[in-house]
This record gives sequence, structure tokens and C-alpha cells, in this order.
Amino acid sequence: MSLDNRTALFRLPIELRWRDLDAFNHVNNSNFMTYLEEARIRWFESLGEPWLTDAFAPLLAAVQMSYRTPIPYPARVVVELFADRVGTTSVTIGHRICSDDGTVLYADGHVVIVWIDRASGRPTPLPAAVRRIAGG
Repeated sequence: MSLDNRTALFRLPIELRWRDLDAFNHVNNSNFMTYLEEARIRWFESLGEPWLTDAFAPLLAAVQMSYRTPIPYPARVVVELFADRVGTTSVTIGHRICSDDGTVLYADGHVVIVWIDRASGRPTPLPAAVRRIAGG
């Protein structure tokens, strides 16, 4: 069951760890960002083509996160990624963290990732695999 009708680019199930909890006995908000980071890296790795080289690298330019409800422990969650916008040098990746059965939305939002030329620090065109898979 999905929380909306978008098709995810990538889905990553995550089994929560005891250490993810805070003093209020739910997953600490900072771990939400770690879950998203792990999903993005695994998605990039799944492309099967270079997304990070000695010449270019992705740089997180912006993050927006709406925390909808606390994640209790124990739980298994799923991080879903979506291509919200594909530009020349950047991609906006929508994300959501939901229960493994898709009935509870814990958080949603988006990140903007810009690819940069490592030598100059200036934006550079998206890697071909990212552009193609994200729909640009």
C-alpha cells in the first residue's frame, strides 16, 4: 500500500536499532537524516554507472524535512526516493519515511543535490546515469 500514487525511484527497508532511540523512547530526529542519506547512497550505487569520481561529486545543497509522527521502537521502516525535479547540474529528490506496510507516514520532504567539479568547486552537469534514471 502506498501513501500516494508516485512511483518510487528507490526503496530501502531499514530495521531500527536500539541506539536510534532518544530519551523519549522514539527514533531521534537526526537519525531520519541518516536513513535518507543511506537510501540516497544506495540508490546512486545501484545505478551501475559513475556518480562520484575524482573529477565530480554530489553536494547536498538543501534539505527540507517534515516530521509527521514519531517512529516507535521496535519498527521496520521504508525510505522511498522520488525524482521531483531534474535540472542541468542538480536534482531534487523527494523522500518519505513510512511504515513497512505503507500505512504510516513518519516524515517527508526533499533534498537538492548539486554535482560539482572537484577542481573548481563549481556546478557541473549531472552524471548521465542520474539524469537518465531520474527522468531528465
